[in-house]
Amino acid sequence: MELWQPDPDETLVARAPISFATGAAAPVSGMRWFRDTARNDIQNELEGWPPGPVYEARSATGSAARQVLRGAVVATGMAIGAFLSMHGGRINGTPGSSPGTDTPEDRADEVDDFPVMWAAPGTVARTLPWQLDPARARAADCRTHAVITDRRLVIVGFDHVKGAHDFIYDDFLWEVPRTAIEEVELRNFKSGLDAKIVFTDGSWCRVSSRARERLTRYLIEPLDFIPLRSLSPAQRKTAEEFAARQGPDAQAPLVKRNPCGCFRIEVLAPSKTDVRFGHPGLNSLMDADGTEIPIMEYHPQDFLT
Repeated sequence: MELWQPDPDETLVARAPISFATGAAAPVSGMRWFRDTARNDIQNELEGWPPGPVYEARSATGSAARQVLRGAVVATGMAIGAFLSMHGGRINGTPGSSPGTDTPEDRADEVDDFPVMWAAPGTVARTLPWQLDPARARAADCRTHAVITDRRLVIVGFDHVKGAHDFIYDDFLWEVPRTAIEEVELRNFKSGLDAKIVFTDGSWCRVSSRARERLTRYLIEPLDFIPLRSLSPAQRKTAEEFAARQGPDAQAPLVKRNPCGCFRIEVLAPSKTDVRFGHPGLNSLMDADGTEIPIMEYHPQDFLT
């Protein structure tokens, strides 16, 4: 494993998988487009990008037919599930709670069209690496992670070796300073895994991550970590002991005060990085006295993924 690392005076705060999103509404299911501000397709104008698939949104008639078929399949599945339940059967893989919703937030960009890049000439979004495109990345057997620091958002890529979840040798692909990011908007249509990153020049991209909270948290929240020297001796001892338990390469703990008054401790240990999920959430909670709080006493907003 050879991971990209920030500069010595720079703080690593998160690492998560990232790719351009994929349409989910029937007319654009499985598709994505790269647009200028007049909705022209610009993928052939993007410097250094290899050829990729050309998509065409499905007609309303075809989409309606697919929706009817999908509805029939879902109804059949529900009937089978009900039968098994009534007769003592059990179905594995029941999905858990998800922020996903069937209501589009922006019909023009989620149903009628599905741009994952919106960029005038010369804007930041046009510089994004082609490896973020799942169609091109799969062809090249490549995966991408986002690395968030206190200074910048970095995209790295690495070869995908099936079954080797810790085989990562990063190639630096792209970076942008945090000051160039205007805002990050969570997009919950269908999967609940998408986010829209808007740059200060008006360009934007729509990305997806199975660890969306980790990807977006510190691009949305202020980086108001409490210096360890400002903690009470008991709090600092708890934070440092928690960090020590996470591995020999664990960095100094990041401590924030939650709205409820609890103190959140987060630790990044590069050796824990995983191909599928990036860096896992290594976190704990302590009270004002420095006592770790049992998970059954967490408030809803204290949970991190």
